Amino acid sequence: MKLTYIYHSGFALQAEDVTVVIDYWRDTMGKETGWLHDLLHSATGSIYVLSSHFHPDHFNPEVLHWREQHPQIHYLFSADILRHRRAPREAATYLHKGDCYSDGQLQVKAFGSTDVGISFLIDLQGVRLFHAGDLNNWHWSEESTPEEIRKAEGDYLAELRDLQREAPQVDVALFPVDRRMGRDYMRGATQFVDSIKTTTFVPMHFSEDYEGGNAFRPIAEAHGCRFISLHHRGETVEISIE
Repeated sequence: MKLTYIYHSGFALQAEDVTVVIDYWRDTMGKETGWLHDLLHSATGSIYVLSSHFHPDHFNPEVLHWREQHPQIHYLFSADILRHRRAPREAATYLHKGDCYSDGQLQVKAFGSTDVGISFLIDLQGVRLFHAGDLNNWHWSEESTPEEIRKAEGDYLAELRDLQREAPQVDVALFPVDRRMGRDYMRGATQFVDSIKTTTFVPMHFSEDYEGGNAFRPIAEAHGCRFISLHHRGETVEISIE
């Protein structure tokens, strides 16, 4: 199984006869050109497109046009995308926190977020992958009040407990490591690997700040994780179950 970093929080998971695209915003070469569009031109088998929420850095309505090329494409969107009228009702299966989708090929359960939308627990061909969407301990120590920090932390840890009850262990975690948050920007990721036994950790939500995202490596490895350092768009790694 292959995992390819597209951009920001966008990834593609390729398994036998199945491709899953998550939180597509921009392709590797720009708005509508690059590795993913090349893949779509040649892809066979089932294609699933997942979007965790309506924010433009996680959902690009361009994905709806991919059905013209792949009539059997499956769209699994957070319900807020419909609520904010970013896509029509008939375009996708819409998920709220707690909802499940399964078709015998792919299984997805929606978990919560501390921003908007949902996060995804994905089971595909023996691999369990978690894509956090905008689930994180979002606080800015240099800017937030103590009350705001306590609330952000409490909300995040509550969502993490919900996930832990269902999935105390995941094979792959795709999780925000975004230096724009300030000095505590790795706190949420650290709390994640403290709570969820994670085999492979992949940073995301850092745009072009690879150094900031990859800085989480020592913490991840101290928790027994294989850490995937990312260096450019279109980078592909093999995912295997040991």
